[in-house]
Amino acid sequence: MIAKMKKVKNHNTADAWESGDLGRDIKHARAVDKKLGSQIDDVLGLQMISIRLEKDLIESYKLLGAKYDMGYQPLMREALKRFVEGEFKLIASEALEKQKAAKPKLNTIKRIKKAA
Repeated sequence: MIAKMKKVKNHNTADAWESGDLGRDIKHARAVDKKLGSQIDDVLGLQMISIRLEKDLIESYKLLGAKYDMGYQPLMREALKRFVEGEFKLIASEALEKQKAAKPKLNTIKRIKKAA
């Protein structure tokens, strides 16, 4: 009897929750009311949107989500974040290249002004 109690106690650990042994069964799921859902979205900085995507694209995200053990919508959110970050880096890199290209011209103009 002590062994049985110990087994149950060990099962209800943070590791069991993190690994999904506990809490992922549909019987534990329930919808939250709109007010609480809205508060959660506000805290997480999320906004619901509506978007139309090709069915094949959604299916592809679902397959990838299964591979990475996450839902397809969070996976889409992550992909969009990575795309935006990559574009910002590209824009910053292009701006730096333009600045570097303009710097020799500025040095030439300064030398001409000093010589005059």
